[in-house]
Amino acid sequence: MKINVGCGQAPTPGWRHFDNSPGLKLAKSPFLAGLLARARLLNPSQAAFVEYARSHRIEHGDAVRGLPLPACSAEAIYSCHMIEHLSRFRAGLFLEEAKRVLIPGGVLRLAVPDLGKLVRQYLEAGDADGFMESSFLSQSPPETLSGRLSFLLAGPRGHLWMYDESSLCRLLEAHGFAGVAPVPAGVTRIPDPGELDLREKESESFYVEAVKPGPGPGAREMGAASR
Repeated sequence: MKINVGCGQAPTPGWRHFDNSPGLKLAKSPFLAGLLARARLLNPSQAAFVEYARSHRIEHGDAVRGLPLPACSAEAIYSCHMIEHLSRFRAGLFLEEAKRVLIPGGVLRLAVPDLGKLVRQYLEAGDADGFMESSFLSQSPPETLSGRLSFLLAGPRGHLWMYDESSLCRLLEAHGFAGVAPVPAGVTRIPDPGELDLREKESESFYVEAVKPGPGPGAREMGAASR
């Protein structure tokens, strides 16, 4: 089994997909979702996600509190632009949950917004406002009643912590992963990744892979790569 955590609207055929968006609960109640959309308490993108989740079998799962999966049940976990929405503490809980679910030698692949790239762009352009907007580290609270209700339904979308390659690798190592290393876009140690998009959000991302210690497919790939 291979799983995609925080898949949003980018599921991969043959993988299981988990997301903890409140929209997944609305997907089970078309009448309520339609009512909220007509009342403009769901914006068009939120309403589109509700419909998408309903038609693509996205499962509700909280990777911090625990996924509805047994230990050592997945050979690969992929997550794109999710960990930056977690506090530093909750990011650690996510990594521990990923390690629990992975088989020994299983591969964790993360695609993450590149803080280093944003900083370099800021140093070149000197545009502080542009830097803050592109980092999503600060977002204004909703001012209207409908905006506040929409916020309660969809949750916060800002970034709580950002990484460069070195800082994310250190975090993975601190949580017991082995073979932690950045990988180029288009490259993976996941055996048979199928149609997984190995270049997802390439223009703004870096990619890091790590292995749960123990014998297994990812460990063999790691050994082959080191030679």
